[in-house]
Amino acid sequence: MTEAIVAIFVVVYVGMVLGGLPFLQLDRTGVALLGAIALIGIEAVSLEEAARAIHLPTLILLFAFMVVSAQMRLGGFYDWVTRGLAVLPLRPALLLGALVAVAAALSAVFSNDIVCLAMAPVLVDACARRRLDPLPYLLALACAANIGSAATLIGNPQNMLIGESLKLSFSGYLGDAVLPVLAGLLLTWAWIGLRGGLTAAHSADVESAADTPLDRWQTAKGIAVAGAIVGCFVFTSWPREVVALTGAGVLLTSRKLHSRSMLGLVDWELLVLFMGLFVVNHALQTTGLPARLTADLAAAGVDLRHPGPLFGAAFVLSNVVSNVPAVMLLLPGADHALAGVTLALASTLAGNLFIVGSIANIIVVDAAARRGVVITWREHARVGVPVTLATLAVAGGYLAIRMG
Repeated sequence: MTEAIVAIFVVVYVGMVLGGLPFLQLDRTGVALLGAIALIGIEAVSLEEAARAIHLPTLILLFAFMVVSAQMRLGGFYDWVTRGLAVLPLRPALLLGALVAVAAALSAVFSNDIVCLAMAPVLVDACARRRLDPLPYLLALACAANIGSAATLIGNPQNMLIGESLKLSFSGYLGDAVLPVLAGLLLTWAWIGLRGGLTAAHSADVESAADTPLDRWQTAKGIAVAGAIVGCFVFTSWPREVVALTGAGVLLTSRKLHSRSMLGLVDWELLVLFMGLFVVNHALQTTGLPARLTADLAAAGVDLRHPGPLFGAAFVLSNVVSNVPAVMLLLPGADHALAGVTLALASTLAGNLFIVGSIANIIVVDAAARRGVVITWREHARVGVPVTLATLAVAGGYLAIRMG
């Protein structure tokens, strides 16, 4: 049975690397789901065991914030913010700085993927109206959203998983992460600004996207609920998933926004991906192989229970299998006092290295292509690689100081 479990695990994680399986119409979510089904089918995992393997608090928290973000999208908040940025009477370099700050702040609360999905198309149109080359601004949006999301335990899916699994303090994590995140944002702004090209006119024929008009009431309602949720996270010890789910319920109780519209913006595929990977990783843990591998690495001088090796492993794995699967693999050995912030910073900041490093990058590239702006791998890497290396160096140095 161990051989079968290992074989299924390998196939699933090959699918994570490739984004699917050759000759089959499966994406990462389909591969993870199929792996869980196969494990249940061969009775390596019972239905009851599979259900227990799924970390329900993480899924509830993730779902709840998807509903909050849906409220903000349907209320036109993200379009309104992006349009407001575009008309600010700022020089291009300062406009870039304002974009970095706003994208990071929004991503820390409303999730980096949602922020990029909502802002990227409007940003392309805004740059065209101001006769600015949208490429550096789009790259800044992706990088800032990823970096900003590392500031909180709700900024991205992997941070939610880390926070819920390790029972981290919301305010405690914020205090640990805020300095390297702010430094990373400054480095991002400086690097993209110094590369030039901020004032070049964009000559491509861009068809304007249909903006969602601002609904002040729905936006205010979403901001109020999000603020209340974060306030509870900071000032109370109430279960975060229960607080967030209650907030989502308040938003779903609406006389204007239909629940079908709200739930239609929930990323159900991501939730299924989480469930499938929970089951696959649990099955591998039952074989005892991960524990033996961790012990062997520790004997060889690479102890993943220490922040340094954990930081490096999170960086490498996040760029091989993506950050969420990487975090799931490394969480069982994350028992050091700084393990949570180490894993969160390394896995999130690593996402800027290449386009496929994070879903936020892919969203920006796809949204730009639909508006006639092509972002190649090389163009992204010219920004992503130095930004990633610089921000990881800052985060690693900060953690080393904290350890000392």
